[in-house]
Amino acid sequence: MAISKAKKIEIVKSLGEKVARQKAMVFADFTGLKVKDLNDLKKKLRENGAEFKVAKKTLMTLVFKDKGIAADVKKMAGEVALIFGYSDEVSPAKVVYEFSKTNKNIKILCGYLENKEIALEQVVALAQIPSRQQLLANMVGSMSSPARSFAYVLQANLTGLVRVLSLAKTQ
Repeated sequence: MAISKAKKIEIVKSLGEKVARQKAMVFADFTGLKVKDLNDLKKKLRENGAEFKVAKKTLMTLVFKDKGIAADVKKMAGEVALIFGYSDEVSPAKVVYEFSKTNKNIKILCGYLENKEIALEQVVALAQIPSRQQLLANMVGSMSSPARSFAYVLQANLTGLVRVLSLAKTQ
């Protein structure tokens, strides 16, 4: 069924707003993905501040041309979906990558970060970066390690002094 011109204008406007507020985009081919699996993916994306959007390739091309993004969607194989990351740059890539490990019907094609195209390998590398919380925990652990070691050394000196004093007291 053909889409009316008014509906197409509405879709282009909606996509344009999403492209304007995104921090990162991932293009994925979802050919053969079952509805149940698609709904599971959409739910995981929403939980991580991302959104799954499907539109005709020609409409996507119009939006990208308007926003100054050099994406050639028509050359991408299969049914192309856009995954927008609104909360951070890593979450859309991470969620889609983790989902693609268990479901072979979704394939990451490429991505956009800071309005520059990134290849599949770079999207996968981005997805494998530890989460912000993990990185912060590692940093706090690294920063507190010298202080803990210093406290242990000071405690060892005091323990040794107490032992020497207790031995002197018994003699």
